Amino acid sequence: MGAMFRSEQMDLVQLLIQPEAAYSSLAELGELGIAQFRDLNADVNVFQRKYTSEIRRCEEMERKIGYIRRELTKDEVPTPDLSDNIPRTPNSREIIDLEAALEKTENEIIELSENSHALLQNFMELTELKSVLEKTQGFFSDKSAALNLEATGGDPGSENKPLGFVAGVIPRERVIGFERMLWRVSRGNVFLRQAPIEKPFTDPRSGDEIYKIVFVAFFQGEQLKSRVKKICSGYHASLYPCPNEYNERAEMLQGVRTRIEDLNMVINQTKDQRQRVLISVAKEVPKWEIIVKKVKAIYHTLNMFNVDVSKKCLFGEAWVPTSNLQDVKNALIAGSSAVGSTVPSFLNVISTHEAPPTFNRTNKFTQGFQNLIESYGVASYREANPALYTIITFPFLFAIMFGDLGHGLILLLLGLWMVLWEKSLARNKDEIWQLFFGGRYIILLMGIFSMYTGFVYNDIFSKTMNIFGSSWQINYNTSTIMTNPDLQLNPGEDYSETVYWYGLDPAWMLASNKIIFLNSFKMKLSIIFGVVHMIFGVCMSVVNNTHFKKKINILLDFIPQLMFLVLLFLYMCFMMFFKWVQYTAVTDVDHLKPGCAPSVLIMFINMMLFKRQEPLETCKEFMFDGQQTIQMVFIFLALICIPWLLLAKPFYIKFTRKNHGAGDHVASSGHGDHDDEPMSEIFIHQSIHCIEYILSTISHTASYLRLWALSLAHAQLSEVLYNMVFTIGLKSTGYTGAIMIYVVFWPWAVLTIGILVGMEGLSAFLHTLRLHWVEFMSKFYEGLGYPFQPFSFQAILDAENEEK
Repeated sequence: MGAMFRSEQMDLVQLLIQPEAAYSSLAELGELGIAQFRDLNADVNVFQRKYTSEIRRCEEMERKIGYIRRELTKDEVPTPDLSDNIPRTPNSREIIDLEAALEKTENEIIELSENSHALLQNFMELTELKSVLEKTQGFFSDKSAALNLEATGGDPGSENKPLGFVAGVIPRERVIGFERMLWRVSRGNVFLRQAPIEKPFTDPRSGDEIYKIVFVAFFQGEQLKSRVKKICSGYHASLYPCPNEYNERAEMLQGVRTRIEDLNMVINQTKDQRQRVLISVAKEVPKWEIIVKKVKAIYHTLNMFNVDVSKKCLFGEAWVPTSNLQDVKNALIAGSSAVGSTVPSFLNVISTHEAPPTFNRTNKFTQGFQNLIESYGVASYREANPALYTIITFPFLFAIMFGDLGHGLILLLLGLWMVLWEKSLARNKDEIWQLFFGGRYIILLMGIFSMYTGFVYNDIFSKTMNIFGSSWQINYNTSTIMTNPDLQLNPGEDYSETVYWYGLDPAWMLASNKIIFLNSFKMKLSIIFGVVHMIFGVCMSVVNNTHFKKKINILLDFIPQLMFLVLLFLYMCFMMFFKWVQYTAVTDVDHLKPGCAPSVLIMFINMMLFKRQEPLETCKEFMFDGQQTIQMVFIFLALICIPWLLLAKPFYIKFTRKNHGAGDHVASSGHGDHDDEPMSEIFIHQSIHCIEYILSTISHTASYLRLWALSLAHAQLSEVLYNMVFTIGLKSTGYTGAIMIYVVFWPWAVLTIGILVGMEGLSAFLHTLRLHWVEFMSKFYEGLGYPFQPFSFQAILDAENEEK
């Protein structure tokens, strides 16, 4: 957790690498993922960089692997998952062998595919011919008609004009247009017969199913024959020879069937050969994909390096965590030794005024909370990281709004399921699921904290638990319940003067005045936690000012901010506690009875407006002696904080510049990045900052009332759902009641999970997120940094998987 307190310290380093060791050195650094390289060739065209040809080779290998992958997908050949066994980067010599293997594999698959396509095309044509010969048997009415047709077919000068025909197949979707065109061109002098082929054909190229129809077109004359053939060609109809004689057709059909059987045997052998090749290559394809991605990333990174004048050395610059400098040195040594280089590589730490990237080390538990913070903005370099405290404050504030033991248990089980089976669930690469799955530990903690607050609220699915025995003595009997069914808890009569051991007394859940009680209790609770949360945020600014050596800001900013918040709003919280302790229902002192307890809200408003309010008889206006004087002092000191916050810092900067000069270190320690700003802008900026803070203390305090509102709404929705749905089954008795409970349970459970856990949980989550982003983090968090994005093979592969 200490690593999360603030981002890692970073160093800008210069790497001097021999060209022959550059590839292996970058391969070692890519496996470690600890260096973010800077592009030293930003003004050089990408096509003019040193390693552009190597990148093109990688892209060609990617193309070949992509072709092989598509062929595997087409034949539904599975490939192994290498997510847990990622191969290491090969050396440069192995890349040549990989290129040769890919070339050989691609050519072999292309040859097999072309042979298969040719065989399938031939098979389809023979099958179409077979269908033509079979279907046309019914188109000739009898043998004599065929003989008559043959006798008159070659005499153009006979009295009966010769009758010719063409036969073939045509796609089913083209038949209507084909028939209409024949009618129009021949003016009705073509007689078309057709019959569908029941079994669809498979396109050799695309693999799509195609339905076709056999047709025979009868016509007279050579001119019409020519037109018919042109129309057939235009509609992509396949024409096949069909003898006039029945015996010739039968003999031809027998020959076609024999050829189909032989061809089918050859096709099956070709498919088996193709399958064997694809299965043998399937286990290598995932490894090839990863290797090529790594090699391509290495050459892309090497293109960021510069070459010295002698072209004997590459030098580059990178941001590296200070704690990993030795790891980078070891990687350079390993890269040089891998190629047997006699000249070592060097690493030099260089000084710079450029802001380093922000790098917070996380694990699978803290990553979700860090993502919540960085969704608002990446922390400035070495700025205090709010994610560390969010691990506790986020689920706790969520639980205040979502407090229910049963609903919290559902969230706990959901988070526990995702945590225990995270390896198998992580394989689901759906974008929405990954977003949800990434917050599994957040859901787990929200469930645990919600169960805790549900136990404090004594609320489980809108019902209560009497674990420690109630501290209230209910003096109701049957007659009083019949006449007055409303149970009113009166602390003066029904309270036993013993405090319920933990949480809310179960008797309140039965009382008709519980809303009044819970409303007051949860409202005060939300203000108390809100003020404490904001004070903690203001105090965190001390951590930043101390670290960045701007301790003068503690006097100029922190102290007036804290005083204003404490003197007004923490004082209001103190009055809540004092009221709870001071006023009891069993006291003998008249002015300390509950009826004399003043409203904290009204008292605070009167304090701010310098107003007085006449108390009731036997009561006092204030809770203790000297309270009015204390309040006046607090208001006076709070008002002093406003000009203090408004003017102290600008005047300090002005006098510092006058005494030490604008570039002096003392001045910079006071006003940071304002050295070049004119004083007028500094006064304007400080005025905006002062007004924003003063107004935000009021608005942010009121904003925490959402804790009260959502908690009350969640409890009431749960109670309404229980009373309107589940109690339907409880009203029945006997066997009918058991059946009704079973029937009613399911809609109640669905509505509970869908509305109270799902929708209400999402609403509470978003409100909690807002309280952290705006009310808490605005007190100390700038979020003006940029993330550390190291050269990492794992990050590249993860990004590729997300895109897929």
